Amino acid sequence: MEYYAILVAGGKGTRMGGEVPKQFLPIGGRPVLMRTIDSFVEAFEAIHIILVLPELQQEYWHQLCREFNYKQPVEITSGGATRFHSVKNGLSRIPLDAEGVVGVHDGVRPFVSIETIHRCYQVAEKHGAVVPVIPLVETVRQILPDGSSQTVNRDDYRLVQTPQTFQIQLLKEAYCQPYQSFFTDDASVVEAMGHPITLVEGNRENIKITTPADLKFAEMLVSE
Repeated sequence: MEYYAILVAGGKGTRMGGEVPKQFLPIGGRPVLMRTIDSFVEAFEAIHIILVLPELQQEYWHQLCREFNYKQPVEITSGGATRFHSVKNGLSRIPLDAEGVVGVHDGVRPFVSIETIHRCYQVAEKHGAVVPVIPLVETVRQILPDGSSQTVNRDDYRLVQTPQTFQIQLLKEAYCQPYQSFFTDDASVVEAMGHPITLVEGNRENIKITTPADLKFAEMLVSE
């Protein structure tokens, strides 16, 4: 069984209010994306990393690697018009006959725990399609068609994280489907084929760094 990780990093950083894409911003003096890659290599030393980046950002990534003397081997491919197309480009770099597990992870989630990665890959070997989740801790209200709202039972819901992890051949087959607007993540693509999704425990620190507030929290996590 071979292990692959497709890291999707196509953000432009507009919600950060700066020109540097969020995946390249420093946390504790080290770019977010490098920290994300290192988490997977720490989990599985022989894992194959496929990095999906917009073509216009690839030279900047190479420049950062030179500046930080970062020599972790990764294969780079270009992003697509949507996340669906970006992941599909990443999958195309995995051999057609490959057997094993592939995780698709947001490049701006550098604090995924080693335990979460292990759990996702090991359960995917058996069940085929795995999504890490965490329970809600806040009250949730549903907006109704007439504009009013009502409280819903938060125990019926979970927050979805990545890596969403799959048997390689299953995910390759799923991504042969035509693109649909409701394909918001990899699990939705696999579910469209009728394959069930297994939920496993994620880790609460596994935040997606999107806003300046997220960056401040990330700095706190590194300092600890």
